Amino acid sequence: MPGMVAFGRRWGIASDDLVFPGSFELLLRVLWWIGTLILFTYHKGHFDCNGRGVLHTYLVGLLVVLGLIILSLWAIVYVSAQGTITNPGARRSMPALVYLRALLYIPEFVWACLGAVWVSDDSRGCDPATVGAVISAVITRWEPLHLIPSSCSQDQDLQTELENAAHYMQFAAAAYGWPLYVYSNFFTAPCKLSRDCCRTRAAEYDIVGGDHLGCHFSSILQTTGLQYRDFIYVSFHNQIYEIPFFVALDHKWEVVLVAVRGTLSLKDVLTDLSAECENLPVEGVSGPCYAHKGMYQAAGYIYKKLVNDGILNQAFSVAPEYKLVVTGHSLGAGTAALLAILLRTSFPTLKCYSFSPPGGLLSQPLAEYSKDFVVSVVLGKDLVPRLSIPNMEDLKSRILKIVANCNKPKYRILLQGCWYELFGGDPDDFPTEMDSRREEQLSQPLLGEESLVIRHSSSYQSLASDDSPAHPAVHMPLYPPGHILYITEDGPSRRSCFSQVRYRADWSSETAFRSILISPRMLVDHMPDAVLRALNSLCSDGPFLCPSSLSNNPHISM
Repeated sequence: MPGMVAFGRRWGIASDDLVFPGSFELLLRVLWWIGTLILFTYHKGHFDCNGRGVLHTYLVGLLVVLGLIILSLWAIVYVSAQGTITNPGARRSMPALVYLRALLYIPEFVWACLGAVWVSDDSRGCDPATVGAVISAVITRWEPLHLIPSSCSQDQDLQTELENAAHYMQFAAAAYGWPLYVYSNFFTAPCKLSRDCCRTRAAEYDIVGGDHLGCHFSSILQTTGLQYRDFIYVSFHNQIYEIPFFVALDHKWEVVLVAVRGTLSLKDVLTDLSAECENLPVEGVSGPCYAHKGMYQAAGYIYKKLVNDGILNQAFSVAPEYKLVVTGHSLGAGTAALLAILLRTSFPTLKCYSFSPPGGLLSQPLAEYSKDFVVSVVLGKDLVPRLSIPNMEDLKSRILKIVANCNKPKYRILLQGCWYELFGGDPDDFPTEMDSRREEQLSQPLLGEESLVIRHSSSYQSLASDDSPAHPAVHMPLYPPGHILYITEDGPSRRSCFSQVRYRADWSSETAFRSILISPRMLVDHMPDAVLRALNSLCSDGPFLCPSSLSNNPHISM
């Protein structure tokens, strides 16, 4: 259900959202047309006063304009009701009808002005009842004009967050150092970095730790566009629970920025895999407060560096009026969100932008608490925001059920998968399981389900219905942090290599990420360059802005 494209922008409504508002306005217009017809018929013989020609023309023209508006509204309602949510092909003429309806506001406005002129200047000598009736008709002509949309503050807020996210994603990507910079700029990066790497500039790089050749810091300078003097602290020290990060002054946006690196080494993977729950008590938050152990430990390491070593005090001594922003991608996103929770007591106005954060990060009370200051950005079918131990258990259960109920040989499944990858099409056109079988069979216990695992253990759960009281949840559910800004591709899932990808974004909730989606893009959509490309595309296209809602203020809203 993609947003409708009209007037060069993508709006927050789809082509099938106009049935009810169109029907409501259609009802009002029909009532006004009937009332105007009655007025014209009743006063037809009383047009023998000053301005009678104007009055007669006004009422006739009013009937014509209202008739055209009624026809356009009927067409909008009819077309909007066609097709399905996921099949908008039958509604492809909707933008043209919207344009037509917008054009009809012009004669409606002209006729409303004509009626106002007649009432004010040419109504002398006319029957008072006729004058009163026409005044009523004139007033009703002006009322529909108030239905013209004049603001889209919700879209403005969304677009502002998109612009902020696109800006801070550059820093989250820059924290990866030279590997991501070379990957994203394969042809130009070696030449640019070769001028800076391997130079003896120990005095200049006294704030940088763990970057022996200087290539990491050089790539950060290239990616962010900042100068050496803008950095307060840069660390590429990497151990289990100790991940690289940097602190910089962004003078253009007037923020002190803390960027945390995502997974880039085996030690980072071990931090990711430490997925047990760790107690994280927060003052004022009731209920169970738990977090991902590995990322909580990493956030504690950075917190001690920032606070105990005086790094933030040094930054704010240079720019005391600046705001604090914490950002990161993947492992860095989860660590940044937890770091923001730890820092919020001392910095109540801080903001965190968490890109592609892990799904198993915060318990429900902490996830709700973080919505006041954390914005998470998720792209498409990214695996990581849907990755948690309960979701993995659910995926295992669903896979075993499908395998047990599948009636197709493996080679057919593989051939159909290869066909889809090579030639495209809708995967639903090539069913791989359950032909002529009832879907509810999947909810039944499997016959000899223990044979599907090599060894039956106490942790093994039956594959019966998830709602069964005999199978309680073993692991506490954890959720992504903050408000979730969900970005999806607009248009068909399969397109040519040269077609331009368009995106749409909207706010989502953590409940939308309770299951893992198996897709060829589940890893591609997690890559930081893909997230940055999608955000830049959204900001350049401006799909959620009204024509007059462009903001000139680049500063973050706290």
